[in-house]
Amino acid sequence: MYYQLYEFNHAALQPARAYADAVRLFYSNPLNPVAKTYFGRTVAAAAEVFERSTRRYTKPEFGLTETSVNGVKVAVREQTVWSQPFCDVIRFKRDLPESAHPGPKILMVAPMSGHYATLLRGTVETMLPYADVYITDWADARMVPVTDGSFDLDDYIDYLIDIFDHMGPDTHVMAVCQPSVPVLAAIALMEARGEKNVPASMTLMGGPIDTRKNPTAVNELAEQKDISWFRDNVIMPVPWPNPGFMRHVYPAFFSSPAS
Repeated sequence: MYYQLYEFNHAALQPARAYADAVRLFYSNPLNPVAKTYFGRTVAAAAEVFERSTRRYTKPEFGLTETSVNGVKVAVREQTVWSQPFCDVIRFKRDLPESAHPGPKILMVAPMSGHYATLLRGTVETMLPYADVYITDWADARMVPVTDGSFDLDDYIDYLIDIFDHMGPDTHVMAVCQPSVPVLAAIALMEARGEKNVPASMTLMGGPIDTRKNPTAVNELAEQKDISWFRDNVIMPVPWPNPGFMRHVYPAFFSSPAS
């Protein structure tokens, strides 16, 4: 019910957002003499704050079109090298000279906890001069039709194993924050099975591996409530007219502005 109410409120605010944007343009127009006054600047700023705080932001672009390798600028283009309903793997292919060594192959596993993979744009940009960089681009679950099946922790781990198999044994994996646990589980399973495509190295950054250490308010809430409480209070069906209508999800607006 909360998700439907959230979507309704967002839709109901659209006329107010349009009006606020018109007010901002009017009071910031250089042809308007009031725009240079304290009153004009205050009204324009207030209108802009309202419009921005109620806007739904779309997924930003990585926008990485070139990098510098050994002091030489080379073009960069995005390639989707693996794709499933809930995730694509993007390669940032550099146009290197044939004699140039591509460097280590690095897969960045981005968070899928209400953020876009572009949250790691700066990390990708920093790695590009030295490595062949790939990143997981997770789909927004509300955009995935229910006919494409479910996606839980087991599916998450299966996805990662499939990606590691696709990329081969010479892959170095870096998990940032939330995916640290499924990455650790996927690699542990592959090691236990003796699979040949186990990543060459694993780096876990800021991930909650042992939540008993330095517990947060989120950890304490998880200890106070059983799983049925979370199922009843924070798991909700995606409202119409999203493509994932009736898919049960944990709405990102509960914990993140990037819903």
